[in-house]
Amino acid sequence: MEVLKEQYEKEVVPALMKKFGYKSIMQVPKLDKIVINIALGDTRENPKVLENAMNDLSQITGQKPVVTRAKKSIAAFKIREGASIGCKVTLRRDKMYDFAYKLMNVALPRVRDFRGVSTNSFDGRGNYSLGIKEQLIFPEIEYDKVDKLRGMDIIFVTTAKSDEEARELLKLLGMPFKA
Repeated sequence: MEVLKEQYEKEVVPALMKKFGYKSIMQVPKLDKIVINIALGDTRENPKVLENAMNDLSQITGQKPVVTRAKKSIAAFKIREGASIGCKVTLRRDKMYDFAYKLMNVALPRVRDFRGVSTNSFDGRGNYSLGIKEQLIFPEIEYDKVDKLRGMDIIFVTTAKSDEEARELLKLLGMPFKA
């Protein structure tokens, strides 16, 4: 399943070198990591929610998630410092490329009325973030075993210096941007 990694080395690197005029192959931007985050608001009332979210995330990514905790107390949201508020996974190397391939070619096309992902979600430093409303678009999740629909944030961290370079990199890797 290293299709994306081979595509990067054979097609993406030469195309980016030609378009941006890089002198060295080390200047070419690449995918550094992918971070998948599920934020949960109701872990205080129902601690099983966190366990189910971690289960879903580990099925989707093939890696054990880490529990994220609140940095400070917020009375309005009834959150105490150190309380569990979600979970996340950081993917690198082969697992990252496998997940990116699965997301772009299997999961996103399963979204209802899908017309492409927004091109406005770059942060100015070459990183791209994407929000997904439900975990059911991934083939590993069984519909019958879902207790609640959970959204997730997916962040593509690249070594690109600008949004234009990152957009071109992701487009060449197969990210379905809106026309």
